[in-house]
Amino acid sequence: MLRTLHIRDFALIEALDVEFGPGLNCITGETGAGKSILVGALKLILGDRASTDVVRPGARKAVIEGTFELAAEGSTGRIVAGVLEENDIEVLPELILRREVSGSQSRAFINDTPVTVTLLKDVASELVDLHGQHEHQSLLRTERHIPLVDAFGNLDNEVAAYRGLLAEARDIADRRARLQSEKHALGREKDLLSFQIDEIDAVAPVEGEEDAMEAERRVLENAERLFEATNQLSELMYDSDTAINDLLVQARNQLSDLTRIDPAFNDIRQEIASAQISVAEAAAFLQDYNSRIEFNPDRLEAIRVRSIDLDRLKRKYGGTLDAVLLHRQEIGERFAMASDVDGALRQLDDAFHEVTDRLSAQAWRLSGLRRKAADGIESLIVEELGRLGMPESRFRVELVQDVDPVGWIRSENGTTFTAGARGVDRGGFLISTNPGMDIMPLARVASGGEISRIMLAMKSILARTDQLPILIFDEIDTGISGATAQKVADCMASLGESLQILAITHLPQVAAAGRSQYRVAKETDGDVTRTRITRLDEAARIHEIAALLSGSTVTEAARASARELLKL
Repeated sequence: MLRTLHIRDFALIEALDVEFGPGLNCITGETGAGKSILVGALKLILGDRASTDVVRPGARKAVIEGTFELAAEGSTGRIVAGVLEENDIEVLPELILRREVSGSQSRAFINDTPVTVTLLKDVASELVDLHGQHEHQSLLRTERHIPLVDAFGNLDNEVAAYRGLLAEARDIADRRARLQSEKHALGREKDLLSFQIDEIDAVAPVEGEEDAMEAERRVLENAERLFEATNQLSELMYDSDTAINDLLVQARNQLSDLTRIDPAFNDIRQEIASAQISVAEAAAFLQDYNSRIEFNPDRLEAIRVRSIDLDRLKRKYGGTLDAVLLHRQEIGERFAMASDVDGALRQLDDAFHEVTDRLSAQAWRLSGLRRKAADGIESLIVEELGRLGMPESRFRVELVQDVDPVGWIRSENGTTFTAGARGVDRGGFLISTNPGMDIMPLARVASGGEISRIMLAMKSILARTDQLPILIFDEIDTGISGATAQKVADCMASLGESLQILAITHLPQVAAAGRSQYRVAKETDGDVTRTRITRLDEAARIHEIAALLSGSTVTEAARASARELLKL
C-alpha cells in the first residue's frame, strides 16, 4: 500500500504531503487544477524518464518520495525483499522510493540508498500498475493481446522456456549458415591450418608449464649456492659442536630440573621443548633438501631451449601461452570442419532437428495452456462487461497459427508453422457489443467509452492473478456517463476490497464509491501559482460531489444527490 506521498518543488507543487488509505482512494478536481501533475510525480518514483523542466521555477531541485507498506507474508513483499537483498539494500518494514531532479541530473533512491533508475523501475513494477487516461488505447494494438492472455494464465515461465529454446535454435541455424557460407574458404584455408597445427604440436605446449620451468630454472642456476647454504644451516642447527639443537636440549633439561623444584618453570620448559622439536625438524628438512640438489647443466640447457620454442609460438600466436593454447583449440576445430564440412553440417542439422523437436513440443504446450487461459478470459470478460452495462457483449480471444513451409514448429502430422517470439500463436481480441453485430476485431468496433469499460474489465480479472497490490487509474472512466457510471463505480469499489486503488476521476459516482476522497486545487496569490491536495471530510465530500453533479453552482438538489450517492 502507498501510505504517504511527499512532493516538493515539482512543477506547480511547492510542497505537498498526502496520506492514502486502503481500498479505493478517489482524487477529484477541476480541469487544469494539477491532477496530471500528481500523476507525473507518481510516474517519476515508478521509474519514468525525468525532464529537468519539472523543477519549480526558482527551486534548486524537485523531490518526490513515496512510502510503501508491504505485507511481509505476501508474495510481493518476498519478491521486493529478494531484489533489495541482491542489490545490498537494507530491507525495512517500510519501502521508501525517492526521486530527485535538478537542473543537471536525476537521482533515484531506495531506502535512502542511491540506485539506478532501472532498479527503481524494477522494484516499482512489483508494486504498482499505473493506467493512464490514454493507455486504454493499448488495447487497440493487437500485439498487446497475447501478453495479456499470458499474464492472466501465469504463463511467464512457459514463455521463457519457449524463448530459451528459440534462442538455441537460432544460434544453431546461424552457425550452420556461417559454415555453409565459409565452406569454400575453409577448403582454401586447410593447408594453412594444418601447418599451424603441426608447428604448435611439434612444441606441444602445456598449460602452466612456464611457471614450473621458471621455478626449476632458478633452482638449477643457483644449485651451488643452495648446496652451500643448506649445508651451513644444517651444521648450525644440528651438526656442529655448538649446534642450536644441542643447546636447546641442554636448556630443556635444566628447566626440567627447575620445574621439579618450582612448577612456575613448566610453561617456559614446554616452550623450549617445542622450539627444540621445531629446530630438529628444520634441520632434517635442510639435510634432505641438500641431499637432493642436482648439478645438471644438461637439464638447464633443455629448459632454456624449451623457453625459446615457447617464446617463438607466443610471438606468432597471441603473446601468451594461454593465447597459443586457445588458438590451437580454435584452429583444431576449424581444421576438423575443413576436413569434413559436410559432416559438420550434418551434425548441426541433427542438433537443429533435436532442438526444434523440443521447441515444437514447448510451443504446442504453451498454445494449449494459452487456449485454456483465453477461454477463462472470454467468460470472465463477458461477465464483467455485463456488470459494466454491456450485457449483450460477446468476447473472443482468437488464437491462430500460420502454416509456413520453412517454419520451425512441427505438428504431429508434419505440417510446419511459424515460430513467433511468444510461441506458435498469434491473435487478438474480438468483440461484438450489440445484438446482431458480427464479432470483429476490437479496434474496429468499440467506442471510447466501451474501450474504457473493456480495459476496466481486463484490469478486474487480471488483478486476480498478477498480485500487484496497487492500481492507479488516471481518468480511465473518460467517455462514460449515466447509469454506466454507477456500474463502473461499483466495479472499482469491488476491486478496492482486495487492492489499494488511486483513481483520478471526473465521475461523481466513482468519487462517492471511494473509501477516501481528495481534492486537487490550484491557488494563486497574484505572483505564484501553487497546486495543493486535500483529504476531504464528510461535509467537503458532499460539496465536491455536488459540484461534480451540478457544475460551479452547487444547488441544494445537487447536495441531496451527493448525500444519496454517499449513502448518508
